[in-house]
Amino acid sequence: MVTTEGHVDSRQIYAQLYIGGSWIPSSGTELIDVVNPYTEEVIAQVPAGAAADVDAAVPAARAALPAWSQTAVSERAAYLSRIADVLVDRTDALAEVVSREMGSPLRIAKLVQIGTPIGTLKTYAKVAENYEWETEVGNSLIVREPIGVVGAITPWNYPLHQVVAKVAPALVAGCTVVLKPSEVAPLIAYEFAAILDEVGLPPGVFNLVSGTGPVVGEAMAAHPDIDMISFTGSGRAGRRITQLAAETIKRVALELGGKSASVVLSDLDEEGFAKAVKATVSQCFTNAGQRCTAFSRLLVPAQRYDEALAAAAKTAQGHVAGDPMDEGTKLGPLVSESQRERVRGFIARAQDNGARLVTGGAEVPEGLSSGYFVQPTVLADVAEDSELAQDEVFGPVIAVLPYSDVDDAVRIANGTSYGLAAGVFGADADEALKVARRLRAGQVDVNGGRWNFMAPFGGYKQSGNGRELGVAGLEEFLETKALQR
Repeated sequence: MVTTEGHVDSRQIYAQLYIGGSWIPSSGTELIDVVNPYTEEVIAQVPAGAAADVDAAVPAARAALPAWSQTAVSERAAYLSRIADVLVDRTDALAEVVSREMGSPLRIAKLVQIGTPIGTLKTYAKVAENYEWETEVGNSLIVREPIGVVGAITPWNYPLHQVVAKVAPALVAGCTVVLKPSEVAPLIAYEFAAILDEVGLPPGVFNLVSGTGPVVGEAMAAHPDIDMISFTGSGRAGRRITQLAAETIKRVALELGGKSASVVLSDLDEEGFAKAVKATVSQCFTNAGQRCTAFSRLLVPAQRYDEALAAAAKTAQGHVAGDPMDEGTKLGPLVSESQRERVRGFIARAQDNGARLVTGGAEVPEGLSSGYFVQPTVLADVAEDSELAQDEVFGPVIAVLPYSDVDDAVRIANGTSYGLAAGVFGADADEALKVARRLRAGQVDVNGGRWNFMAPFGGYKQSGNGRELGVAGLEEFLETKALQR
């Protein structure tokens, strides 16, 4: 594990669970291999937790809840600030952990995989201090209280960011937490648990149980003493969690992915158009396309279709695949062999169904003897109702679709079952904003708008329900009580 000096012991086997403030063995006997997606070698093992481990973690969280929920908000916020400080001090070493377990290029890992959680922790420390925990409405005192014990189930693509996006607001709200990180990339969650222990978070306030979704995740969703489940992952898993949680009428917050469109408007000049296409493709290919907000559909005016394809191909070809530990690498491997084969299947089926390969393809990139890589791929002549235009690929693959006018662009952009994110680029900022207002998505970037830690994040339609980040993310973990006087 990462020590206080910031060194990584690559031989470390993360052999325990963190429950009730202690590292303890799992009740199960099986271990899960964690594979470096670049070397294809096993780098660690974690316990395949059992339902009995959840049954141990939940009472620990329940026992810690009364004292933690009554802890002053300023003290809870101070813990977040201390955790952020440790992450800052160990950014380089922690970024290496993420790079080795899920393939994110080191430069991106430092900036995004570790940098974003730091920003989230610092933001929630400030949000908590400024939030109106009690308000008066007529003769009523409206009180916001922690919902209780939270079960957090997180994915592998941003394995620390998604943990912090749930744990930080839950803790500062006064909730206690049981976390199940993805079994594919769990190591950074272990490092995070060790940091929480190091800063002295009271026993039971945070608990970690590693394992698979069908075992640990389902046990959490069904557990009667978990008051809320916050889940990020696939729609299939989200539906199953919702079904299990319904038996105990617990709150469920879901972020289930997207099929985001970037709409490039016709009023851009040649330079602006090229920049918009480049920004879209680069956004789509960040994290090897393994992001729920990926602009995987590029919508362009039909009369500028060839211009868009040329610009997209040029940008894609600049995303050279390589060793994630090399500071110059822009495109790392996909997280696993199964994920690579899944993405390859999308490309092959799209071509079989008439899509035209502009650049890239399903073959391994040249010059690489190991690693779960997929070439950065641009596809044209993609039917609006095809699998590639409707389903989340989660890889470095972008479909370029033409539209006839703005109404047509909005129709195509809104024409999927998802509604998580979108983008609009245009020379006239006001017109671009008008188009953005028409898009059925929870977050729309206008002309490359910057990430905002205070902005709510979440989706419409089958992209889920609830919001993360900012004040809206805090309120997901609160109950509202009215005291009549």
